[in-house]
Amino acid sequence: MTSSAVGRESGAGRAFIGSFTSSGGRGITAAAVERETGALTVLGSTDAVPDPSYLVLGQGPGPGGRALYAVSETEHGATAAFDITGDVPQPIGELRPVEGSAPTHLALTGGHLLTANYGSGSVTAVAVREDGSLGPVTSVLRHEGSGPDTDRQRGPHAHQVLPDPSGNWVLSVDLGTDSVRICTLDTATGALRLHGETALPPGSGPRHLAFHPAGGHAYVLNELEPTVTVCRWDATTGVLEPTGGTAVLPGGPSADAEPATYPSEVVVSHDGRFLWTANRGHDSISVLALEAAGGRAVLVTTVDCGGHWPRDLALDPTGRWLYAANERSGDVTWFAVDPATGIPRRAGSLQAPAASCVIFA
Repeated sequence: MTSSAVGRESGAGRAFIGSFTSSGGRGITAAAVERETGALTVLGSTDAVPDPSYLVLGQGPGPGGRALYAVSETEHGATAAFDITGDVPQPIGELRPVEGSAPTHLALTGGHLLTANYGSGSVTAVAVREDGSLGPVTSVLRHEGSGPDTDRQRGPHAHQVLPDPSGNWVLSVDLGTDSVRICTLDTATGALRLHGETALPPGSGPRHLAFHPAGGHAYVLNELEPTVTVCRWDATTGVLEPTGGTAVLPGGPSADAEPATYPSEVVVSHDGRFLWTANRGHDSISVLALEAAGGRAVLVTTVDCGGHWPRDLALDPTGRWLYAANERSGDVTWFAVDPATGIPRRAGSLQAPAASCVIFA
């Protein structure tokens, strides 16, 4: 059976895997997803963009078309658009410089593509044209500040940018300043404006956040201290309020713990009952139960991630399968999620050198 036939089989979805070409990755890999088993089968790949470490899907050319967008996590920083009609993603237009260094994350909202630029500590807005291609940079919002960790927090390091569930606000998570900024995006002009900033525990190094499906809570995963900070989110006023936190590893956070652990990604179940984190160094996936309508997170257990250095976690659209992109072992491993306990059970693996993220169509 050809890869095209696999991709068209009934019951198969599609996934896209980002990777670091500078470390031997294939760039962007398209894969078929068998919904009943979670299995991935490679359809094709492209290395048209260097280091496409994070991906997002959006509207593309043609009626009902989809487009794929990627950051280029390089010193000068760029983003690119791809047509995903066929098995191999095809570039739409040219690389668009983001006027920032080392973009690590991106999101689509209000007709614009937003990038979080780790190296320069900024967020960039880029216009998205009707054909799915990228237009000019419309705004660059530069973060300011630092943190107590002299190795990692000498200046701002924007690590994630995403819209809130209401679509009225943009949040950017900054590892260097121990804070989350809340912004507005003028969809007509593409201008980003700072609305407020929420301080998090000093030295925690917030990396990513995820919202509860009900929209009233957010969970900030900290990289420099292996914890999750639970926050109340008010979409009416655009206020993020920390209410507590919990360790993602047994025994709690410790600067002397071995091996050193750097959590990377946080995912919330579709029903809002569970939360998972990927933990690099510890090479595990933590399972937390969400209680009190999402206002409290309790560590249940950890399981092996199936490889080394899990940089990303992703839940498939059915909520049945959890995928870990294990960067240093070069694989994407998938797990069947127990619907009663939230505990993942390893079900298979696909070789994917320098894997950095997984998303689903």
